[in-house]
Amino acid sequence: MKRNYWEMTGEELQSSLHELEEERFTLRFQRRTQELANPIRLRLLRREIARVKTVLRDQERRKEE
Repeated sequence: MKRNYWEMTGEELQSSLHELEEERFTLRFQRRTQELANPIRLRLLRREIARVKTVLRDQERRKEE
């Protein structure tokens, strides 16, 4: 599920990051117990988390300037 993270505020991004990391934890646990139905979802989540962190870092850098 792609979102436009560049239009979100810092709080919204932090909330989204928290939700994505919780989902990633759950899927990692399911993978270890052989219950994971869609292993591709883990890769997609990892990329979404990276996108959110990139936008957060960019916002931090802009505040410093």
